[in-house]
Amino acid sequence: MIVFIPLEVMVARRTINLSDNVETIAREAARTGESFSATVSRLIVEAAESERGPKRPRYVGAGEGPSDLGRAAERYLDQPVSAR
Repeated sequence: MIVFIPLEVMVARRTINLSDNVETIAREAARTGESFSATVSRLIVEAAESERGPKRPRYVGAGEGPSDLGRAAERYLDQPVSAR
């Protein structure tokens, strides 16, 4: 059997020690067919995201508007909007 692992997906292998109660929590939180390591990884990511809040988007929206909108957004947003 040959298994191909895509090069763009790098996975670090780590050994961690979990107390019995933490292992129980992880096993109870596992989704159907999910490996233990995938469960632990998912739980870590979910907990970190809930602690730090939503991430900022990695994109910049493009569209029409003044070139200094980012710096002067509040000034522009305070002005009434008129239909074209």
